[in-house]
Amino acid sequence: MTLLNLDEPIPRVAKWYQLHHAPVLMLAFRPLFLLGSLWACSAMLVWFAILSGYLNWSAPYPATLWHAHEMIFGFASAIAIGFLFTAAKNWTGVSTLNGWPLLGLCVVWSSARIAGVWSAQPLLWLIVLQGAFWLIAICHFTWVVVQVHNSKNYLFVPVLALLATLNIVFIVVLDLQAFELAGLLSQMAVLGFTILISILGGRVIPFFISRGLGLAQQQRTPRLDKLLLLVSLTGVAGFFAHHFMQLTVMPGYLLILAGLLHLARAAAWFQRRLFMVPLLWSLYLAYLMMALGLIGFGSAYFNTSWQAKDALHLITIGGMGMMILAMMARVALGHTARPLTPHPLMSVAFLLILTSALIRSMLPTYIGAHLAWQLSALIWSASFALFVFIYAPMLVVKRRDGRRG
Repeated sequence: MTLLNLDEPIPRVAKWYQLHHAPVLMLAFRPLFLLGSLWACSAMLVWFAILSGYLNWSAPYPATLWHAHEMIFGFASAIAIGFLFTAAKNWTGVSTLNGWPLLGLCVVWSSARIAGVWSAQPLLWLIVLQGAFWLIAICHFTWVVVQVHNSKNYLFVPVLALLATLNIVFIVVLDLQAFELAGLLSQMAVLGFTILISILGGRVIPFFISRGLGLAQQQRTPRLDKLLLLVSLTGVAGFFAHHFMQLTVMPGYLLILAGLLHLARAAAWFQRRLFMVPLLWSLYLAYLMMALGLIGFGSAYFNTSWQAKDALHLITIGGMGMMILAMMARVALGHTARPLTPHPLMSVAFLLILTSALIRSMLPTYIGAHLAWQLSALIWSASFALFVFIYAPMLVVKRRDGRRG
């Protein structure tokens, strides 16, 4: 029996205005991975230039908070939405944004990056454009999963709503010049992203390991997953509440416990052979970095020698950054119908971002904070520049099998 291809056929020649036939706009991962990676590289070079005194900062808020906003709410949010929209199509069978609407979302996101620095009223435009980006993304994702009653993935909606709320409140707080509170909100957002990674990683990492190593079955930890989600949510809420009221339980304990539970889950997934596969060891090490960063961040409550912001960067660079790089590398190959064997230079990119994380989180005490920040920024930029160099040609052309996507 011959299976019918129910995908809309792709014409050999399309008019310029038929953007739903443009390969780069067929699925959200294509433009958002490309734009997000370019911004990850260029925004970090801007940050290096500010740190080194090559660029004067004149915006009405500290450059450190611009850096935090663009890495968390600019770069990471674009990649997260690109991945979720692409995954949602697989989960539900419903087409997600493509063509002109997807281009519109990308224009909104790109305009927010420009307006946040170079417009006459940066914070006003930033709140409008970032708010529009989140509103479109959350409403569309919700519509996709709800219309087919895909209840398994409803959980992503409140997590995205939490991140969007933190983003908007962060900008409002910047406008009020409550910079210390803005810094707290940026840390809260990082912890929010660890919940998102915990949910996504808990599904895809063991699946990728079982598929990549040809295992008979996937390692599942349902009880541990539920406990981890409960502890993580309580820990994040406790972290925020601790700054405004006296708590009976120090949130540091909960953050450390969350990190330990992540390590326990990683131990359950472990297979020695995964270190032979770049797309597996990169994901696995990123997950470990996030777990260790949570433990370090929680330990900072007890006056350890590891500073809270240094531990937090083990999460942001080693956990989020490396996880994003590894996920993009795999998703882009799979969804362009290429073998899941990345270019050898991607292993270099993975090692570079791991090095960036270790320098930023471990070495400030030994080589000086300023030098550690500069080195880490340059190495981070090099890792994402490699991704763009390798993957940009794949992201702008049709799938190899001729299907849409």
